[in-house]
Amino acid sequence: MVRKEELTYKSRDRQTMVHAIKWIPEGEPVAILQIIHGMQEFIDRYDEFATFLAEKGILVMGNDHLGHGGSVGGKGTTYGYFCKNDPATVLVRDAHRLKKMVQEEYPGIPVFILGHSFGSFVAREYITRYGTGIKGAIIQGTAFMPNGTIKSLSGLVNVLGVIFGEKHRSDMVNNMAFKGYLKNIPNPRTKFDWLSHNEESIDKYIANPADNFVFTINGFKTMAEFLRRVQDTDKMEDIPKNLPILITAGKEDPVGDYGQAPEKLYHIYKDQLQITDVELKLYDGMRHELQQEIDRSKVYEDQYAWLKKVIDKVAKD
Repeated sequence: MVRKEELTYKSRDRQTMVHAIKWIPEGEPVAILQIIHGMQEFIDRYDEFATFLAEKGILVMGNDHLGHGGSVGGKGTTYGYFCKNDPATVLVRDAHRLKKMVQEEYPGIPVFILGHSFGSFVAREYITRYGTGIKGAIIQGTAFMPNGTIKSLSGLVNVLGVIFGEKHRSDMVNNMAFKGYLKNIPNPRTKFDWLSHNEESIDKYIANPADNFVFTINGFKTMAEFLRRVQDTDKMEDIPKNLPILITAGKEDPVGDYGQAPEKLYHIYKDQLQITDVELKLYDGMRHELQQEIDRSKVYEDQYAWLKKVIDKVAKD
């Protein structure tokens, strides 16, 4: 029987209460997986996947980023706005604080992270800062952006922020970010069809205001800053060379340029940085949200198998 527990804790922005969920298995957990969710979603969208893993003895946890899910609602908060000062650092530290809190409850239990999409940027930054404190990382649905594009995006949102304010929502910037994602989908049913083939999941996404909102200028500025940081190969040198990493995505995912971005990251980690245990798993017939796809049970089983393999290795060591 899986027990689901909600909690809140103070963000590193020093004012917002962060909402988080734990999926707790019966008995002593064999491992802990921390999920770092993507933009314009919330941690409870992973309920089915988290329950699947918890039934196999893995405690799953994750927080709603600032400006997302249950972390919205306090004074000054709104969807798609993180915080005023250095949000890229604050988001990583919020994830780390939850990790430390739960680890104190379960000392000696190995901890893993899974970062999806925008959350993969948080995870990629996390392993450069705190990689020695975890036993493995799953980087899912990640992306690359040309450095010139990052600079242009940063310049644009900085100007718009000065003119309209950090909480302004720019349809122009939003369209620039997402307009190309449908180009390889014939006769798309909705503008979110690039997320997955699962129409039920997409319809829920569209109907839920906690998903279907436009990022603020602050949100896009934070995304650009994350991309600048995680594409810096000098910073990547701080990733522990023995950290097991699984990079995964759908081959029909436009965010990762149809598999090219995950493959690029794989070769940087494996060949350039010489990280010793890196795997790449790309799925035919799947788009961006692997945990929402029609054939998601295969993803569940594959990610559990990878986790179990590393857990068993940790136990032997």
